[in-house]
Amino acid sequence: MSNKRKIEQLETYLLEVIEGEREGKTATVLRGTLRALSWIFTVIVQVRLWLYHHRIIRPNTLGCQVISVGNLTVGGTGKTPVVEVFARNLQQQGRKVAILSRGYKSKELPFLQKMTQRITTGKIETPPRVVSDGKRLLLDSHTAGDEPYMLASNLPDVAVVVDKDRVKAGKYAIKELGCDTLILPDGFQYLKLGHRLDIALVDQTNPFGGGHLLPRGLLREPMRNIKRAGFIFITKCSEGGAPELKEQLRRLNPHAEISECRHAAKYLKDVFGDMTYNLDALKGMKIAAVSGIAVPESFERALREFGAEIVYTRRFTDHHRFSQQEIINTINWSIKRGAEAILTTEKDAVRFPFVDRRDIPILFMRVEIEMFTGEEEFMDWISRICFKNHRVA
Repeated sequence: MSNKRKIEQLETYLLEVIEGEREGKTATVLRGTLRALSWIFTVIVQVRLWLYHHRIIRPNTLGCQVISVGNLTVGGTGKTPVVEVFARNLQQQGRKVAILSRGYKSKELPFLQKMTQRITTGKIETPPRVVSDGKRLLLDSHTAGDEPYMLASNLPDVAVVVDKDRVKAGKYAIKELGCDTLILPDGFQYLKLGHRLDIALVDQTNPFGGGHLLPRGLLREPMRNIKRAGFIFITKCSEGGAPELKEQLRRLNPHAEISECRHAAKYLKDVFGDMTYNLDALKGMKIAAVSGIAVPESFERALREFGAEIVYTRRFTDHHRFSQQEIINTINWSIKRGAEAILTTEKDAVRFPFVDRRDIPILFMRVEIEMFTGEEEFMDWISRICFKNHRVA
């Protein structure tokens, strides 16, 4: 078994322990150990916030609008579609936008390419990776990371820059790409770069991450810290919204605007081509559901709601990098189970390697944000950002 596979199995096991799906003495002892570590982690998080709040540690300021989009929990709250709609609206209202991603599980540039960049730029420090300069798509998903690549593909007029040091990435976006507005996905806890505005996402299906901080639960910091947010999206809502959760969040943060929204499926698209299909095509179709996301249940539930019959399911860990053999095996098992098509998510589709032989269609579901409440407030918020003096970070 490869090291990659062993790490993925360990991640799955720990998640099952955290969520209480594992029983027995080992799991109980492990949960106790994780709880003790969680208390230590809580102290570290709060001390760090205190140091920044009292300006003992000073954040970097870049002289432009900086907005974070993040959450208080680990895992899939549906951040990428929110970043996309936010960046698109800002760009359409005249801002020159750059998305600064840390490029989770992206591949480092080859050594020779790094050296070439250093020679041509005259700098010892490796410059950030530019996935898109707002005009052209420049890197593949393997080098960029799946989320940055997906954002760059869907936002042709928005720059996407990848670097773990997002202060460096921000400076590059301003100086080299002429950007005046920076968006930080997963930026709620990134205090090294000063934010003017914070958007927080809360998943209605698991809003409080089990009630514990990492590593015992899924919280990155205590829920009370959501008071830093200026706008809160409650994601993955049902048709009736989330009135009880909204009231809880209102007590924690009386000043933020709150929007209830869902991730609405729009159409199906061929993973390797340009063909698109209406969602009605799923009705009565036997399909295989393949995903490598944090919450696969929501994807599979959406397929069933459109009338699909899932005859084969294959779940990988979040951000899994698919191999050709895994796709070939999936095709073979899907056919054996009687599937008429393989369905995956858009985020997973960018990580599928090209396969010459495809005996059944391989499609992804395009998903966009749909707001039940707070849309007017959101657009007003966008307008206020666009017409403020941009040198305010």
